[in-house]
Formats: sequence, structure tokens, C-alpha cells
Amino acid sequence: MYGKCRLLMNMNLSGTLAPELGQLSQLEILDFMWNELTGSIPKEIGNIKSLRLLVLNGNKLSGSLPSELGYLPNLNRFQIDQNEISGPIPLSFSNLKSIKHIHFNNNSLSGQLPRELSNLSTVIHLLFDNNNLSGYLPSEFSNLPALQILQLDNNNFSGSEIPASYGNMSNLVKLSLRNCSLKGPIPDLSRIPTLNYIDLSLNQLSGTISSIILSNNMTTIDLSDNKLSGTIPTSLSRLPSLQKLSLRNNFLTGSVNVDLWQNRSFSSSAIFVIDLENNSLSNVTGYLDPPTNVTLRLQGNPVCRNANIRNINLFCKPEPEIKVNRILYDSTTNSSGICPIQACPTGNYFEYALASPIPCFCASPLRIGYRLKSPSFFYFPPYEVPFESYLATSLNLDIYQVFIDSSHWEKGPRLRMHLKLFPLPSDDHSGTFNRSEVLRIRNIFTSWLFPGSELFGPYELLNFTLVGPYAYVNSDTSHNGMNKGILVAITLSAVFVAVVISAAITVLITKRHARRQLGRSRKKHSSKLSVKIEDVKSFTFEELALATNCFSESTQVGQGGYGTVYKGSLADKTIVAIKRAREGSLQGKKEFLTEIELLSRLHHRNLVSLVGYCDEEDEQMLVYEFMPNGTLRDWLSGNAKSGETLNFGGRLRIALGAAKGILYLHTEANPPIFHRDIKASNILLDSKLTAKVADFGLSRLAPQLDAEGDMPQHVSTIVKGTPGYLDPEYLLTRQLTDKSDVYSIGVVFLELLTGKQPIMHGKNIVREVNLAKQSGTMFSIIDSRMGSYPSECVERFIALGLKCCQDKPDVRPSILDVVRELENILAMMPETVVDSSSDSRSRFFSESSGISSAAADNTASRDRDPYAPSSSSSFISGGDLISGVTLTVIPR
Repeated sequence: MYGKCRLLMNMNLSGTLAPELGQLSQLEILDFMWNELTGSIPKEIGNIKSLRLLVLNGNKLSGSLPSELGYLPNLNRFQIDQNEISGPIPLSFSNLKSIKHIHFNNNSLSGQLPRELSNLSTVIHLLFDNNNLSGYLPSEFSNLPALQILQLDNNNFSGSEIPASYGNMSNLVKLSLRNCSLKGPIPDLSRIPTLNYIDLSLNQLSGTISSIILSNNMTTIDLSDNKLSGTIPTSLSRLPSLQKLSLRNNFLTGSVNVDLWQNRSFSSSAIFVIDLENNSLSNVTGYLDPPTNVTLRLQGNPVCRNANIRNINLFCKPEPEIKVNRILYDSTTNSSGICPIQACPTGNYFEYALASPIPCFCASPLRIGYRLKSPSFFYFPPYEVPFESYLATSLNLDIYQVFIDSSHWEKGPRLRMHLKLFPLPSDDHSGTFNRSEVLRIRNIFTSWLFPGSELFGPYELLNFTLVGPYAYVNSDTSHNGMNKGILVAITLSAVFVAVVISAAITVLITKRHARRQLGRSRKKHSSKLSVKIEDVKSFTFEELALATNCFSESTQVGQGGYGTVYKGSLADKTIVAIKRAREGSLQGKKEFLTEIELLSRLHHRNLVSLVGYCDEEDEQMLVYEFMPNGTLRDWLSGNAKSGETLNFGGRLRIALGAAKGILYLHTEANPPIFHRDIKASNILLDSKLTAKVADFGLSRLAPQLDAEGDMPQHVSTIVKGTPGYLDPEYLLTRQLTDKSDVYSIGVVFLELLTGKQPIMHGKNIVREVNLAKQSGTMFSIIDSRMGSYPSECVERFIALGLKCCQDKPDVRPSILDVVRELENILAMMPETVVDSSSDSRSRFFSESSGISSAAADNTASRDRDPYAPSSSSSFISGGDLISGVTLTVIPR
């Protein structure tokens, strides 16, 4: 019996939850995470006595919590976080006898925390942070025998004290009461042997920090921004796992004892942040010379004026915020460095499994978005291997199959990460999980079957992305008892109890979804596309066959997933490129219509123009203006027909042209368009090497602009594109935005700088450039073929490319900002002495004969290269970089 509705997670559903849900008497899991649901939670859900998991977080639900939900005898997990729910917490919730997880954070709940919740003998996580709760902290919570996490940050318990009885919570791992308007003393917590994490910051706590012996597991103590007085207790120096001690903005006096860090042994992955700023500390006891992995902050204390203390000034200046996010580590890099270049078909989401015991094992991982909602540590690297082991054990995998691709902290603090799960090597050498294994792993994630972890705390699945060889799993006709037709047919007005699943789930689907389905239905029953578009010529099959000598191989100029591209000569002698769909290409039909519709109304000098199309004889062809200089990828890989190479100025102009084409799509096309497949092979060059963006087969229309005329946030869609260029956020969330194109063009910029492909020799270009920049060896990976260049311009271009390739879309620049920065970099370039009207080619091409002498003879170099060094510019010659000499460049 399938009563689990987890496949409705993260499906962009909107509308309201229907009262008829209460008729699903056998339902065990109700999971609508990460959708766009509005309205209130129906009280009728309280009738589903079999319900174990009620998971509604990440929507736009409002109204109050129905008291009827307190009478669900089997409810284990109750998650409504990240909604807009208001009102009090019903007293009836004290009847949830099986509850373990109550996650009500990030809402607008108000009123007093019911002391009756102390009857919940099974609860282990109480997350009520970021609400409008008031009143007092119930002392009765100390009676919760299984409680591990109590998190109440950012509420207003004005005037309330922390009950002394909280020191009796024998299983408590994390106590987080940040910014709760609390006063009074800090309770004695020494009797809690499991305590790892204390955050009582941003309150009005007073008194001293008692010399208590805390748990050796303690990782974080944050007592900052209070009214604490007295001295720093020596007992804090006996906490071997401590990562953060923050006592800033208090009234502490006395000395800083170097024993805080002196007697600790630090692993290479450990850090210790000691923040004592803005107190009244006057001295240092011992020799002030902490190791490099200790960050000590003393600014704002009288001790900073003590000139007799050696090195004191090093710790009394403003410090940047400590970076605790993990640097992206590329799993495609093979440890042996000897794996063959072509052995791993990266174009289908394959990569080398870094930790596999079989060298150069090429596999396609499952990609998963995952978040720890309340971890009990401040700094993740020391716990990465234990976490991978925890996941592997929970999923019944070997540890080397689990890889943390990247992680970063979000508000909360919560730890978000991108995971990759690699299959085992198998006899069939497929390098993939089979379908049953994919479903088994997904079931563990979506059914919340992970064993509890005191250290890692509660988790949430953000997405489970199935692309490449796993895309068929989502398109299968049977998903946990519900086929596509049933999912599409879910509406408020049609609640129907089915034999297989006992009932269909009811959700009001938006009109937009209905229109989409209607359009799909019509396309499905149409055997032929009949398109008549103004200003676009309709060619016959015979005309195009004649133009290409019956599509002979001699006229082929390219090939891709859609089909083959031919060079043709029309009856009027116009040279064109003809893209002919491969027979039986179902995806091609959709792309065919998409590209005609888009290109027929797009007119910009940096977009390839559509000349016409053919739609007859079961043929689908698109006719474009011909680009005699091929693709940018051809030039960067050394396959340009002319044999010439692009200089830095030429590459910069191509980058600007491509960016302007994308800017047009994002801001001037009506409606805006997300290209979705920006890459070097889709940037074509005309006879004057003007860059033109091509191939709109995967493009998507953006939703309508909002009232302020801003770009809409995203389009939810199946992941498509080219590995290496794909926005990692889009890959994991399926939310396509304008910043997805920005990420892709950023990768192209890095290609222009290095000449390398996005994924080459098992290495990812974004990671490689990041590492080179961080290590100060950036100029060692610049493409040596582009000749001399001004270093300050290259540095700004590098910075722009990496900014575009940030993991988080909101920190990437807009495409308008990209265009402006490229124009600024071009304006910085030294003026050429070559008249561009008489020799436009010298604006683009490097002269190999002059590379090595460019740095030695500026005058001669300027005669050959319009971007030769001037007396005020710092130049590097690309040819010098292959000699093995290390160059240090000091920008102006």
C-alpha cells in the first residue's frame, strides 16, 4: 500500500491543501516540502491517525496551527519550518506521544511556549527559533528525558531567566538561546555530559562565568554581547575539542591566559577562534605566540595599549570574519594523475571517482542537496570524514562511495552541502547505479530513515537530482504507485480514492500548470509541426537538398545531439548553415519549434540570425546565417582553419560580444529568455570575428517581469545543458535563473584565459583557476598562445570569471554588471597604434614570431601587437610562461 507522497516534494506545486486530505485514512507520510503552497493547514489532517510524517516546510502556508493536529498518535516528525504560520502553539500538542522532531522555526508563531510540552517524553529536537514567541522559558522543559537540541534563537522572552533546572537535561547536546532578551545568570551546565554547543549570545545575561568543568565534547561556546563580568575561568583551557570561544562585548577583567590554547594539540584540519574583543582585559599571562590555526582577537581591550607585551599589535587590529566554509573540492580530479583523457565520457555526467580503490574508475554519481539544520560544531572540516562514514553506514554504502562536493554555512547556522554518491565498480562496467539501487537510496532520504546523530543533528533533503544516465528514473511510469497522469490530475475538485494508493492526494494546481499540460497534450497528438512565421522563409526539402549537394558529407561542418549542420549555398548564392534534425529525434522536435519561435523575434548583432526553416517530408531543418570562422571552441583548441591564435584583446572583445548577446536575451527580449546552454561551442564567429550566441534549442522563456520590472527569480525545469558549464545550483534544484547563464558565461571566460576545456584530464576549470589564484600562481595557467597582455587587465578578467562562477547565484553579478566590467577592462587596455579600420585582424590575433621578444622590445612589439606593453603597464609574455621561469607580477 502506497501512502507515501514524498514525490510531491520540490515540484513547484502551488495552491492550497484541501480538507479532503483528512479522508486518506491510511496515509503515513504527507510530504509537500519546497513547493509554493499557500493558505492554512486543514484541521482535517488531524483525522489521519496513521500519519507518521507531516512535512510541510519550505512553503508559504499561513494561518494558525489547528489544535486537531495534536491528536495524531503515531506522528513522529512534525515540520512546518520556513512558512508564514502565526498564532500560538496549541496546548493539545502535548498529546503527541510518539513525536521526536518538532521543527517550527522560521515562522511567526507567538505567545507563550506551553509548559505542557514537557510531557513529550520522546521528543529529541525542539526547534522554535526565528518566531515571535514571548513570555518565559518553561522550567518544566528540564523534564524532557530524551531532549538533545533546544533551539529558541531570535524570540523575545523579555525579562525571563534561563531556568537553573536546565542544568539537569542529562542528554542535551545543543542549547541555543541567542537574541532572546534573557537576563540573569548563566545556569550551571556542568552536569550535562553530552553538551557540545552553547550559544547564549545577544542577551542581557549578567554575573560571572563560573569555573565549571564542561564536557570534553564542547565545540562552541558563544557568550558574546551580554553583561558578564569577572575573569575568564581557567577551566575553559581544558576543552580539547573547542573550536570557538566568543566572549566579546562583555565586562570581563583580568588577564588572558595563554593556557587557553597553549596545551592543546591541533590537527591540520582544526581551528580555534578566541574572540575577546571589547572587554576590560588588561594583561596577558604567558608568552603571546599562538599557532597559526588559532585566531585571537583582543581589539577594544586595555591590553592593546600595553607596549610591553610582545606581538600585542598583531591581535589588536580589526580582523575579517573567519571563513568557515569549505573550499570546493573537485571529485573529478584523479589522485594518480595518470587517468586517460578520453576514458571518462564527461558529456554524460560521468567523472573519475576520486576515492575508488580501482584507479581511474569512471562513474556517474547521484547528486544530492542536503542540509544539517542544527549541527553541534562551528567548523566542519574535522568532521567531514566522520560525516561521510555516518552517511555511508546509513545508506549501506562503502565510505569511498560518499563524497562531499562542497559545503557552506547559511543563516541559522545551518550547514548546506552538495553530495555525490558513486556506484561500485560492476561486471558490466556501466559505472552507474541500477534503478532499484537509485530508488532504495532515495527512499532512505525521503522516508527520514537515517539513524539519529547527536553531533550532526537533524537534516533535510533539499533535492535529489536525477540527470544523465538516471534521468529515466523520473520518467518511469510507476513512481511509488503514482504515474504521471495521477500526479497531473491532482486538483481540489477531484479527490478520488484509488485502489492502489487508497486515495489521490489533493492540491490545487495553478492555471499555468494546466496550460502546460494542455499544450503537451496537443503536441503529443500532432503528427507534424505546421509553423508559419512572419519574416522567416519556409524552404522546401528540395531547395535545401540542392543547396547541400543532397546533404553530402563534404558539406558537413558540425554535428551535435540535435543532428548535423551543413554548409549550403542557396539559389541566390547566399551561404547558410543548415541544421538538420536526426531522424526520430523526439527531443529535436521540441527544440525545433522552440528555436524558430525564439529566433524569429530576436534581432541583435551578437545573436545568430535565423534565415528560414523546413518542415516537410518528415524533415525538420533550421537555416541560419553562416559563420565562416566557426566556433570559439575551435579557436581555443587550436582547430581554427586559419591556424591563427587569438590575442588577449581579441578574446576580451569576443567575451564582451557574447555577454552583450546574453544581456539582450535577459533584458530586451520580450519576454526575457534564459539560454540554458551557453558554452564555447555555441559562440560562433563571423568573418570579422564578431561573437554571436547560437543554439537556442534548450532555451526557456522566463516568467513575466514583476511590477518593478525586475527579472523573475526562476523557472523550474528538467536539468539540461552541458556538464562543466551547468550552474551547480540549477543542477541540484532544477531552478533555472538568469544567473545560470551568468555561471556558464563565466566558465567561457575562464576558457578564454586558459585555453582549457571546462572538464579536462578529469579536472574542473573553475576549481583549477580558483586554486591557482589562491596560491598566487594564476599566470602560470594562462594560455601561452595569446601573446603579451597587460597583467592588471588579465587579473580583472580572472576576477570577473570567478565571480560569475560562484556557487551561490545571489553573489554572482548580473549580466549587465558583467558587460560593464568587460567594457571597463577594455578601456584599460593600452591604445593601439594600428588603425583598426585598415587592419582589423591585428585587433584579434597573436603574432607567434613576436611573443618572446615582446617584453624585451616594447617598440617593436607595438608594431606587431596592438596590445604591446607601454611604460605604465605591467605585461607578461605568454611565451615566457612555458619556459619554467616563475614570474611575480606587481599590478599598478
